[in-house]
Amino acid sequence: MLREIDNFYLQKEEPIKSCLLALREIILSQDKDITNERKYGMPFFCYKGKMFCYLWVHKKYGQPYLGIVEGKMIHHPGLIIEKRSRMKIMLFHPNKDLPIDTIEKILQEAINLHKTGLIKLKGA
Repeated sequence: MLREIDNFYLQKEEPIKSCLLALREIILSQDKDITNERKYGMPFFCYKGKMFCYLWVHKKYGQPYLGIVEGKMIHHPGLIIEKRSRMKIMLFHPNKDLPIDTIEKILQEAINLHKTGLIKLKGA
């Protein structure tokens, strides 16, 4: 059965759709405590109930990207802040192979912010 969150992906054109679906699988495979929810009309990923990243398509560049909620706390050359105060994003070219090792490294850093207590989990 399709969930509302699935429609976000299905409404996209190729190759953006496949890129976003691949990114979703990479994110969900990082930890059993990651869930995928729709918030603010976008696919957000939560770690133990706390939003830690999301997927979207950049309006100006038309490229899919991974947004890290507490990106300001992660220092990686692949992440850009633009005009955001807290979040950083990583843009992807939908026709190129995803840099899986880099994505996983950034995601693990984001999850570790929660695991180490730098970012408080709900109910913690």
